[in-house]
Amino acid sequence: MSRFEEFTLSVFSITRYWNKLATEEMREHGLKGAYALYLLALSGAEEEMTAARLAEITERDKADVSRAITRFQEEGLVKPMGKGHYRAPITLTPKGKKIATQIRKKASYALQIAGEGLSEEMRQNMYQTLAIISSNLKNMYEDNSLKSV
Repeated sequence: MSRFEEFTLSVFSITRYWNKLATEEMREHGLKGAYALYLLALSGAEEEMTAARLAEITERDKADVSRAITRFQEEGLVKPMGKGHYRAPITLTPKGKKIATQIRKKASYALQIAGEGLSEEMRQNMYQTLAIISSNLKNMYEDNSLKSV
């Protein structure tokens, strides 16, 4: 198996199981599994966050973030802290915090199981390596350097 295949299959496998976890949890609330990441990002924020900032942090499409926030508002999971939709800061309601806590608890458990057999040094190296790979790929696409190959 080539480096590309090994890397790609590993990343896709991890993503697949994260998506399963998120979908199962969010289904209970009538929401898309993809929205779990938004709740986690909002719950980890130290202050209110705008939709634009949420899209930036999660590296997701602004339209998808906007749709998610609209659904969150309909379900009483977030509240806007000002006028305007996309630029108004939002914060989680107690109901939103409860759901985010449930997701975080299950995600933490999944990471604990997934990380069995890894030392702390191995775990730190893995995160550092993934961050470097992600940054390098992002730079490659922003620089359009793939077109020269």
